[in-house]
Amino acid sequence: MTFTFATPVRFADVDHAGIVYYPRFFDLFHVAFEELWRARLGLAGYLELLERDRVGFPAVRAECAFVAPLRFGDVAEIELAIARLGASSITWRYRVHRASPAPRVPCADGSVTCAVVDLDRFASIAVPERVRALLADLVEPPP
Repeated sequence: MTFTFATPVRFADVDHAGIVYYPRFFDLFHVAFEELWRARLGLAGYLELLERDRVGFPAVRAECAFVAPLRFGDVAEIELAIARLGASSITWRYRVHRASPAPRVPCADGSVTCAVVDLDRFASIAVPERVRALLADLVEPPP
C-alpha cells in the first residue's frame, strides 16, 4: 500500500527553465512525509512525535532519479511507501507523478533513509512500537 498526496506546483518551485528545480523534489518528499503523519495522527501528528514523544527522523541518505519535468501549474502526486523498516532506521520510497494535465506521467523516483533518534540526546533509538504499527501497511514486500 502507498500513501498519496497531491499538491500544485507553485511558481516558487520552478527555475529559469520553467521546470521544477531538482532540490524541490526533496521538498515535495518531505511535504508528503508530513502529510502522512497528519493523515494518521491528526493535525498535530508530526508535531506530537517531535515535541511530546521526542522522536525525530533525520535524513542520513537521499537520492532521486529524475524522469520527466514538472512545470508551474501542474499537479504533483507524491506516492510514499516504506522500502525498509529497520530496527532504528526507515527508508522511505517516493514516486512523483504529474497528475494533471492528463495523462498521468512519472516524473521522479526517490528514497530517503532516516535514522530514528531520541531528540533530547540526538542518539539512535529503536523504531517505537507506536510508529512501527502506524507504518506497517506501507512496508513494501522485499523484491
